[in-house]
Amino acid sequence: MGTYALPDLPYDYSALAPAITPEILELHHAKHHAAYVKGANDTLEQIAELRDKDQVTPTSLVGLEKTYAFNLSGHVLHSIFWENLSPDGGDRPDGALATAIDEHLGGFEAFKKQLTVATTSVQGSGWGVLAWEPLGKRLIVEQVYDHHGNVGQGSTPLLVFDAWEHAYYLQYKNVRPDYVTKLWDLVNWEDVAARYAAVAGA
Repeated sequence: MGTYALPDLPYDYSALAPAITPEILELHHAKHHAAYVKGANDTLEQIAELRDKDQVTPTSLVGLEKTYAFNLSGHVLHSIFWENLSPDGGDRPDGALATAIDEHLGGFEAFKKQLTVATTSVQGSGWGVLAWEPLGKRLIVEQVYDHHGNVGQGSTPLLVFDAWEHAYYLQYKNVRPDYVTKLWDLVNWEDVAARYAAVAGA
């Protein structure tokens, strides 16, 4: 058994419709996310084999490290993404998370606009992310290219919006902003608030 496993969704494939169709959700979870899990496990095995054979060299390791980071980050972000969404989601946060958004990101509407722009404008494939940055002890919004590029080291994702085409193209074609608008109606703020409390001690 590998190190990583595909998590079950906390809802069925039809639960997020009409914002996300059952066909897209099943394809996204059972095919794309599963591929990142397999890729991370396979790459770990290849790296372990190099160690066992004492064949770790710059030539043999560099590509595998990049492949591992790509697949592991894809697995981590998708695992958060599923929990961030709920058929009963939407509205806006309250409590400590809302206070932190007001303090660090200029209020909910300003934060919503920033995360929307970050998600819709990420070049190629990637994510918009609300994250906790531990050194500054603050919330930040990041653009993630692919799954692992352009992020502040040590930042912890709290709310992630998937902007890869496989997340929306069958339903929204090339109109990514329409898809992102619908994601706001699905945000599970209880999950995001619990993630915030875990890292910020709120």
